[in-house]
Amino acid sequence: MSEEIDLSQFDEIADRVERAKSKAAAVRAAKGGGGDAPAAAPAEGGGDAPTAAAAPAEKSASDRAAAARALTGEGGGETQIVVQTTPAPPAIRPGPDRIVPVVEGGITTRRGFFTWLTLAWLSFAGASAAALAAFGRFLFPNVLFEPPQSFKIGFPEDYDIGVDERWKDKFSVWIVKERNQIYALLSVCTHLGCTPNWLAGEAKFKCPCHGSGFYSTGIHFEGPAPRPLERVRIVLAEDGQILVDKTQKYQWEKGQWENPESFMKVI
Repeated sequence: MSEEIDLSQFDEIADRVERAKSKAAAVRAAKGGGGDAPAAAPAEGGGDAPTAAAAPAEKSASDRAAAARALTGEGGGETQIVVQTTPAPPAIRPGPDRIVPVVEGGITTRRGFFTWLTLAWLSFAGASAAALAAFGRFLFPNVLFEPPQSFKIGFPEDYDIGVDERWKDKFSVWIVKERNQIYALLSVCTHLGCTPNWLAGEAKFKCPCHGSGFYSTGIHFEGPAPRPLERVRIVLAEDGQILVDKTQKYQWEKGQWENPESFMKVI
């Protein structure tokens, strides 16, 4: 006698396996955000209600669809992509106190190197020159220019009677011409060494410092000056010009105005 086998049991087992696979796929889709979730298997007992895992799977699929439409530009909207950039560091600008070689492709060029070398050499040369100048001033004292002490002032006929001031600023002397003689007076006050002024309207030399006064002859008559102005040597040179020599001085109070070289006779 043969025994009948109930195949409905195998069908039920196969349905359970398929439902288990569908649940596992739905869980993986919900966790990983993968492709579309498979349709939920019917619940046991033949009901049409979806399982608990089906709702999250469907929600996740709708979210992914909305994200896909946003990326592809569907729905009439415009996709805006925000890109954050890192600002570049400020460029180094060359200045009077900064030397920047020319760099191309990360390598200093030959032209940039020689430019830098030239500027460095010029800076070194300038500093060396300044140091040498300071050292020279330390070793050698300042030399002041002084006019010559002996000089020619032209011919006797070049002068009129009276006080001539043409050599006062250059040689510090007045040339005084009288009817029969010419002499040279130093333009230095015998009080404290100031320079008197010739006042032609008053026919006198007047010191602006302390008020000493002198006649055109150099004799003092007012103020604190203790003695007359000094004369200097004056002679006729071989070429006929008047030669004045300030190295030789003559003082009136010592009787030196009688010296024949303290004046020059004229016809």
